[in-house]
Amino acid sequence: MKKNKAIAVLICMVLFLGLLTYTAAVGFGPTGTGSAKNITTGLDLSGGVSITYRAVGDEAPSAEDMADTIYKLQQRVEAYSTEAQVYQEGDDRINIEIPGVSDANQILAELGKPGSLEFQLSDGTVVLDGSMVESAEAKSTTDDMKNREYVVELVLNDEGAEAFAEATKENVGKQIMIVYDGEVISAPVVNEAITGGSAYISGMGGSEEAKNLASSIRIGSLSVELEELRSNVVGAQLGEEAISTSLKAGAIGLILVILFMILAYRVPGLIAGFALLIYTAMMLVCLNGFDITLTLPGIAGIILSIGMAVDANVIIYARIREEIGAGMSVKGAIKTGFQKALSAIVDGNVTTLIAACVLAVMGSGSVKGFAYTLALGIVLSMFTALVISRLLTNAVYALGVKDPKFYGSTTERQPIDFLGKRKLFFAISAVLIIAAPVAMIAFHASTGKALNYSLDFMGGTSTNVTFNEDLSIADIDSQVKPIVQSVTGDADIQTQKVTGSNQVIIKTRSLTLDERDALNAALVEEFGVDEDLISAENISSTVSSEMRRDAIISVIIATICMLIYIWFRFKDICFAASAVLALLHDVLVVLAFYAISRISVGNTFIACMLTIVGYSINATIVIFDRIRENLKGMSKKETVENVVNASITQTLTRSIYTSLTTFVMVAVLFVLGVASIREFALPLMVGIVCGGYSSVCVTGALWYVLRSLKKTEE
Repeated sequence: MKKNKAIAVLICMVLFLGLLTYTAAVGFGPTGTGSAKNITTGLDLSGGVSITYRAVGDEAPSAEDMADTIYKLQQRVEAYSTEAQVYQEGDDRINIEIPGVSDANQILAELGKPGSLEFQLSDGTVVLDGSMVESAEAKSTTDDMKNREYVVELVLNDEGAEAFAEATKENVGKQIMIVYDGEVISAPVVNEAITGGSAYISGMGGSEEAKNLASSIRIGSLSVELEELRSNVVGAQLGEEAISTSLKAGAIGLILVILFMILAYRVPGLIAGFALLIYTAMMLVCLNGFDITLTLPGIAGIILSIGMAVDANVIIYARIREEIGAGMSVKGAIKTGFQKALSAIVDGNVTTLIAACVLAVMGSGSVKGFAYTLALGIVLSMFTALVISRLLTNAVYALGVKDPKFYGSTTERQPIDFLGKRKLFFAISAVLIIAAPVAMIAFHASTGKALNYSLDFMGGTSTNVTFNEDLSIADIDSQVKPIVQSVTGDADIQTQKVTGSNQVIIKTRSLTLDERDALNAALVEEFGVDEDLISAENISSTVSSEMRRDAIISVIIATICMLIYIWFRFKDICFAASAVLALLHDVLVVLAFYAISRISVGNTFIACMLTIVGYSINATIVIFDRIRENLKGMSKKETVENVVNASITQTLTRSIYTSLTTFVMVAVLFVLGVASIREFALPLMVGIVCGGYSSVCVTGALWYVLRSLKKTEE
């Protein structure tokens, strides 16, 4: 790179960072388009709309029908936010909480009024009912004259497809009426027999008509007919302190990581710090641009991703040092360092990206939201490392920073005999893994709960209290929550303000009648509230069994996809198998920590486990990439055991530095964060330490043992 070009690159990078920073901080136009303040936030940070439906009919619906309805509603409200929650209240009510919106009437209009749905022939014969409809979406197409036409696409289940095929075959040229809540809302003519399980309703007057029809069909396909009971705009669950302390922790952690990189890698470390600033600003802008819902755990996840984003730079600069130590010129070392680091960075990040994509497609709720943030972080970290850092490094070199002392050098160290200690490492891992089921069995026997499940998983009691004054979130945290905890003996308490009133919704573990009476008495005594304005209902978990099932299936499929990718890239099933086993090892160790420490298992538990999966597989791939490289250049005198030990030793600095920088980010978050954030940060810290241990001490040894067994069988 010529000097003039290098100057231009540096100026462009500074301007790029300035533009990103200005966009994230201020934005453009009167509404501040692009600014961080316009990022869609979850119910915990900014509040939203709460809607309660009640089942129509004299008898309460079955548990199966309620569960099916809740699951279908969850899928639909995710169109507003991946963090939307649907859960049961009492025997016949369903609550919907949608963050980041403030117009309950608009949501009710768009969601539609849940009612009965039937497809009937003109003589009243019912062809289909709503339970046979899987989905209904408004779409636009073009006709033969290339005119835009609006249609509704229907997808039926197997039972519906069979019934519809028979009905349309016998009624070509006739109408099939769509009857919603006793009213004909559409009467399309059958043009031909429809046998594929999907159909299009054409003749829409415009996009709004198509959307309204699709909405009515979707909401009418629920297992339970519902009517609106109440709707409220609720305030944030957490106060400004929670957000400010998390952001402060992120800023402090970012500064510490940048300082560490400068001390460890000198000029390249300074470049990495600059690239990290660009990464952070790009993340904020893209969260806004892609309309990703951000929750408090999401903030923690972004702070964690900043630590992980350092990894690619560490891999690159460690490689550059190795090449300089081997006698190569700085210019050659920079070129070779980036080239040799490429496969480890790509394989590690693509493997994690595969998992994120599977989770985004198949997951629901917080799992889907986490997947979006994870995927975004992976793409941006690869871009900043492979493009931004490379351009800056070459530009700095072209401007005269060519002395090796500015980059440092690493001479090849004597390999550490990690494999010689594999029996000890395997024994330690076995004890850590066994601790999970042992602790869970012991606590289940003594307390009835293997893990300390939170409201998100177990459900509980929702108490609606109308206070005599409008309490702030800080007042609720400092005055109301302690009173509630004194009655329940449990710190797992969620509170929400109802905007425009003095009402506060208090969610706790399931309370007995005596405990409800005690809570009412305590609230009356402490705050002088009218006991007639206190009501309580049992509520279901916000993480339904179907959502848990989706999460488990998604993780299993993601794991299989990662296994296949690693097998394909490394041309050895032993690499894939040992990577998955190491991943399982880390998850089980963190599960043991949850069981023993009794930290609440809720939505943040899912996010924590998924974060560890991504972190663990990335660390493993880096070591496997070096083993693969060294096997290709292996001499006849060398043994595979020596190659593995040498590979782990060569990547040891990277493993330590990446674990350290990530740990620092989360540790600052733990020290400064509020209680809910600490419960997320502490298991993550355990997972980071465990991931560092397993990648260095377990994964290489696992691969060696599996390879040896495979060779023996052959």
